[in-house]
Amino acid sequence: MSARSLTLGALLLAAIIAGSLATLAWGELGVGVPDLLAAARGEASTTATFVLERLRGPRLLVGIGAGLAFGLAGALFQTVTRNPLGSPDVIGLGAGAGAGVALATLLLPGLVPAPVGAMVGAGVAIGLVHLSTGLGFASPARVIITGIGVAAMATAVTQYVVAVALRDSSTQLAGYLVGTLNSRSLGQAAVIGGCLLVLAPAVALLSHDLRMMDLGDQLAEALGGSAIRTRTWAIVLSVLLAAAGVAVAGPIAFVALSAPHIARRMVGAPGPHLVLSALVGALIMVLADFAVQHVGPLENLPVGVITAAFGGVYLGYLLVTAWKKADA
Repeated sequence: MSARSLTLGALLLAAIIAGSLATLAWGELGVGVPDLLAAARGEASTTATFVLERLRGPRLLVGIGAGLAFGLAGALFQTVTRNPLGSPDVIGLGAGAGAGVALATLLLPGLVPAPVGAMVGAGVAIGLVHLSTGLGFASPARVIITGIGVAAMATAVTQYVVAVALRDSSTQLAGYLVGTLNSRSLGQAAVIGGCLLVLAPAVALLSHDLRMMDLGDQLAEALGGSAIRTRTWAIVLSVLLAAAGVAVAGPIAFVALSAPHIARRMVGAPGPHLVLSALVGALIMVLADFAVQHVGPLENLPVGVITAAFGGVYLGYLLVTAWKKADA
């Protein structure tokens, strides 16, 4: 990594820590730095322990973990597909997860947890994409086009279940479909942490080939790499990372898409920028979680509402910037 990237990484990490401390300390049940130090020594008060272990602590850890996973997934996907607007959501992962939750709630109410339904739905959607292309994940164009079709079908299933079959429980279901950090547990934080520990080394092993892929398929092949193998493994890892984030936080929109964009603009140079993308994703989630907990008009909203609004504004900014460049 360049000196600029290292500096930016340190600044992003500091911002994540600052945002996390603010999220924990703000409000009536705030847990400040002295309370955190006391908790580290095992001397925290009962209230501080309850807040850290049951209320704010788990949702903060899940948010950071999901943000890291989404940011890393988006960077992988955009690098190997060369689609600046690409993310695992584009090929139906988020829509499939939503359909899985909706069908599990409809067919097996109370028996199948929402994260399990999400993982199954996401897996089925990605499996359909893999089979329908005829080439697996080797062709980015086929993957994206097929994924859009699978996402549309999954969205139709979800809308039918919510609008027709589950009118009474649709409000609760809608919260999960948007993406939320409400009622998270330390167990879910451990799940996303474990997934990152397993998948991050695999991404690191692939990083050299990803840098070659950023130069183009032909040059990557000339330098001894395999474009098809690298693209396939990158998409697989991207899907697994995004699925892990969806399992613990729901299909939160636009984090995987916007985090790599922001990382590239910060560095001002091409490249995957995997670590910076992951840190930007985590920061987006921390700030969104702070907003829904402590900013009056936004309190108690699902985190996915905030990220969707941010993503929409950011996409608008990208379009305006592209138009200005075209006019110039």
